[in-house]
Amino acid sequence: MRRHLLLATLLLGCAGAASAGQIYKWVDAQGITHFTAQPPQGGDASLVPPAKQPPHPAPVAASATASEDAPPTQAEIDERVRREVAQKEKERREYCTAQRTNLAQLRNSPRLLMKIDGETRRLTEEERQAKITEAEKAIGEHCE
Repeated sequence: MRRHLLLATLLLGCAGAASAGQIYKWVDAQGITHFTAQPPQGGDASLVPPAKQPPHPAPVAASATASEDAPPTQAEIDERVRREVAQKEKERREYCTAQRTNLAQLRNSPRLLMKIDGETRRLTEEERQAKITEAEKAIGEHCE
């Protein structure tokens, strides 16, 4: 990607310099200085030299930036993906374990106390059944 960008920049720079053409500077009878692409008819004009291009920076040694700018190798990408997948799988297993534990508690304890809105209270049977349904749905969607 960098090579393409560098090549495009160089080509545009060269194209601009090549298509710039000649510029003439001349002063009319009223003393006004003009810059035009063509000299005045029958007048005295001087050719304006093209502007100097700033020097290009010296190339940096490849070894100094190779580790910073080099794209990752396929093996590095594969290893990173494996780590991410393993982390997600660990989080999924922990989530499923917690959901199964909650479901077991909901099924086995008809009189559950829960903290709701900062207040500890006993769940009604309808609330308990709704929580059982939610837990079963979560397990069915996310767990094996």
